[in-house]
Amino acid sequence: MRFRPLKLLAVLSALIAAVAVGSVVAGATRGPTGPDLRALGLGAPAADGGPVGRLALTGGWVMAVDGRDAGRREDWKDGGFDGERVTVPHVANAGQVTGEAGERAFRGSVAWYRTTLTAPATGSYALRFESVHHRASVWLDGRLLGQHTGAYLPFEFNLRLRGGVRHTLVVRADYRHPTRMKRDGWHRAWFNWGGINREVTLRPLERSTLTEPSLQTTLVGPPTRAVVDVSVNVLNRAPRARDLQVTGTLRRGGARVAVRFGRVHLGPGQARRVRGRAVVARPALWQPGSPSLYDLRLEVPGEGAYEQAVGLRELRRVGSRLLLNGKRVRLHGASLHEDDLDHGDALRPAQMDEIVRQLREVGANATRAQHALSPALLERLDRAGILVWQGVGPVDAPGAWTSQSPYQQRVARARVRTTVRQEQLHPSVVAWNLVNEVAGNGHDDTQVAYVRDMARWIHRHDPGRLVALDIWGTHPPTEPGDIYRDVDAVALTNYAGWYDGATLGRAQIATLIRDTALTFTRTFPDKVKIISEFGAEANGENPRFSPGGYGFQAWLLRRHIATYRDMPQLSGMLVWNLRDFALTPSFAGGSISRIVPDIKLVRGINQKGLFDVHGRPKPSVEAVRRAYLSLP
Repeated sequence: MRFRPLKLLAVLSALIAAVAVGSVVAGATRGPTGPDLRALGLGAPAADGGPVGRLALTGGWVMAVDGRDAGRREDWKDGGFDGERVTVPHVANAGQVTGEAGERAFRGSVAWYRTTLTAPATGSYALRFESVHHRASVWLDGRLLGQHTGAYLPFEFNLRLRGGVRHTLVVRADYRHPTRMKRDGWHRAWFNWGGINREVTLRPLERSTLTEPSLQTTLVGPPTRAVVDVSVNVLNRAPRARDLQVTGTLRRGGARVAVRFGRVHLGPGQARRVRGRAVVARPALWQPGSPSLYDLRLEVPGEGAYEQAVGLRELRRVGSRLLLNGKRVRLHGASLHEDDLDHGDALRPAQMDEIVRQLREVGANATRAQHALSPALLERLDRAGILVWQGVGPVDAPGAWTSQSPYQQRVARARVRTTVRQEQLHPSVVAWNLVNEVAGNGHDDTQVAYVRDMARWIHRHDPGRLVALDIWGTHPPTEPGDIYRDVDAVALTNYAGWYDGATLGRAQIATLIRDTALTFTRTFPDKVKIISEFGAEANGENPRFSPGGYGFQAWLLRRHIATYRDMPQLSGMLVWNLRDFALTPSFAGGSISRIVPDIKLVRGINQKGLFDVHGRPKPSVEAVRRAYLSLP
């Protein structure tokens, strides 16, 4: 639910008294009674939800690519470097992903960013980065604030800013050595985009702060009532012990329901998680096709506050069935990567809107991502009523597991916790997927321990969602081992008709698709089961009805969908992928190039998308849309 224009104007007007950011925001305009946001350099964040008081640092940035890594020797941390003016989020190597230029871009470089910010009064502020890839170092006025490793993970710093002083903010993003990243547990199944690839925000810190809210809905009745349990971390930033009272409201239209919390006593600098409850009579429930949203506001009156649009919905597993609001739901859609050719993974609102439009065009009620999606895109999926099978934790190549050392194990677990805490208010997220394409019963004991530990942690902290594993269809288990003991759902990649049997006749392919799926369902009779990947590459360079042709892709997708439609044991199916995407420039289709030696594919582009890299629909878009419309 986007903030209404008058609400946005009121929020920004209040913030102007607290902080002024020294950047120019493209598109900011003067409201009917409000300030000129362009002149003040203020911008509304891309994501509506979050702590009240955030402002985006989008424009006014200068970026320089430092291919010789000279910036550290020449003290660029002080901001004394020339470069091009850019808008953040920004990727330094977007645009060229194939050929020799693509190879150089993929190997990575170092990008330096700088901007200025000014606070009108001395005080405490939080500077938050939603993501920097890959190794970030951040300085303010030449003083190192800290460092962070890994993309799609937020991090922030608490600052004391002097009033009326122009501060220089510098960020160094080192995205070199993708092979080393992979060895260190940071494998990417997509291109090595580098830079400040999600938004940067600044907010004043009040005497108390509220963070990491969660919400769980339980339906009771009839008549139907929603029991809504809310929890949030509250931190006392005052220099003395005191009692704090968190208040909350759920609002939809003119209706308001109080979320009631108990009072909490906190010492200076002490934090505690507090829990509240609301009962909503005749709730407007969130679900695909009817994604009703409520405005949730949590606050310590006169101090810290948090706002977000939320959905009331109950998700339960009954045996192998997935129930949403008491009725069985079956997922159908396509997976996505949050990137495009021109912007890399630093997407603007318009590109996020296009992803949602394309999902709707194919008739999807669900999608899947191997990496944590941005809050701004998740908000759009919330509003669209599209369920998300959300990958968390490390991403590895099929069957691999690189997070084996004690340090890597700690990092892997921290990645899960960070993503769950960031995304747990979004009603669209239906499952937390801990591993991408596990082989058999796990790579080794460290992978099994990671899955079991994190599954138990999620069940304690977010019991209203599934914990899932994706299984590499080439090497599924014949007997489920301990790695599956604590998970609720399993997902299989089924490339029958492509990597397995592309040259067979159509009847043989159809049999292979069904036999693979049946074996999977029989192996896991008591788990929620979906097919998480199926598909084929396609372009106009191959004969239409041969592997690699548009007609072959459309037929194969229809065949998969028709097979899964008639298998009630399955709770979902997700095409791989919504759009063609860039990955390592050496990628030439994988084993399909050996199976079909004369196939013509674009090196460096995965062409399994329903839309091509320029967003143009392939014939499979209409084929999938019609097939999904035939589902019960």
